[in-house]
Amino acid sequence: QWNLVCDDDWKGPLSTSLFFVGVLLGSFVSGQLSDKFGRKNVLFATLAMQTGFSFIQVFSTSWEMFSVFFLLVGMGQISNYVAAFVLGTEILGKSIRVLFCTLGVCIFYAFGYMLLPLFAYFIRDWRMLLLALTLPGLLCIPLWWVIPESPRWLISQRRFQEAEDIIRKAAKTNGITAPDVIFDPSELQDLNSQKQQTYTILDLMKTRNILTITIMSVILWMIISVGYFGLSLDTPNLHGDVFVNCFLSAVIEVPAYIISWLLLRNLPRRYSMAAALFLGGCVLLFIQLVPSHIRALSIVLVMLGKFGITSAFSMVYVYTAELYPTVVRNMGVGASSMASRLGSILSPYFVYLGAYDRFLPYILMGSLTVLSGILTLFLPESYGMPLPDTIEQMLLVKGLEYRPASSSTRDSKEEEENPEIFKSTAF
Repeated sequence: QWNLVCDDDWKGPLSTSLFFVGVLLGSFVSGQLSDKFGRKNVLFATLAMQTGFSFIQVFSTSWEMFSVFFLLVGMGQISNYVAAFVLGTEILGKSIRVLFCTLGVCIFYAFGYMLLPLFAYFIRDWRMLLLALTLPGLLCIPLWWVIPESPRWLISQRRFQEAEDIIRKAAKTNGITAPDVIFDPSELQDLNSQKQQTYTILDLMKTRNILTITIMSVILWMIISVGYFGLSLDTPNLHGDVFVNCFLSAVIEVPAYIISWLLLRNLPRRYSMAAALFLGGCVLLFIQLVPSHIRALSIVLVMLGKFGITSAFSMVYVYTAELYPTVVRNMGVGASSMASRLGSILSPYFVYLGAYDRFLPYILMGSLTVLSGILTLFLPESYGMPLPDTIEQMLLVKGLEYRPASSSTRDSKEEEENPEIFKSTAF
């Protein structure tokens, strides 16, 4: 379109890098905005941002204009993804929460991924393709009147009546009789008498326990992201038709998400994550042993490696959200997601190393994935535990000194005592 060849061929990959820079910036600010202004407000504001700037991109008159709006689209895209994920995590009960975080979010991501090569095959003009990928964002507008705000966030903001109204409406929709008293008046009085605390990104380093969890989460997310995006970007280097390979790369994610849902539903988080990472990493390390004339086996191993890493990518969202407390949960997931964006920025360079040695990218990605599986085993186990609401209620990393929390908020108890109220997403 703009003669991005010869001396200007560097502009093509830079556009993609700028998109990931936008995703990085969005990951950094979305958590703080969501914790301050609410999950629902940030979700729909960033949805509008992504759809609006994508639409403007269609009419770009220069590469510079296209790239600037691509960066802004990246900021909106990751912000609404994280906000929607945390909103669903906080508003649903334990069993449905896992279903939403795996099959609910991820499997529809895979369906969209599968539609991408289909759209690209039939729509070869980039402007029309971009328009076709942008317009579905308008379908989200009616959801403003369907999706409620997070009761947990409302409670953290001392907006108890709004939280109670949402819970009672959920109970009515599910045919459940809500208790006469949802929030203990004495506890509410104590909370109201306390000075409301404002949380910042620095609170992710407030105690040794949350700092350790934050560091481990950042490393884990970055390595998983390198593996996931590295294998995705390496699809054109595989033998065969690029559209078919892209479709296969998307299809393999469906069973990966189903398996991750089953694992999260029935087994401890740490061991499920570690097993998926060990599978993905070891398979990638075995690729170098495959004879060069057996190309189909190499493709199978690459897809199996992506299966393992995709499963881990699905589970790490659930795991991380369960480790962080309500007051900084969106911030914690956002910071971890920001680390994964650093991994996505680095992933093209891992693929580029294949020009020197075609097995080197797989050796590096496989080794790092196995190491991340080992790291996972040192995280605290959140399976079967109520979501923490304060930093003091967080699960402890083994070996850290235990300091009992001074108090606990009512809504975690309420979920345990009345789990039926939180069963449905229909409000």
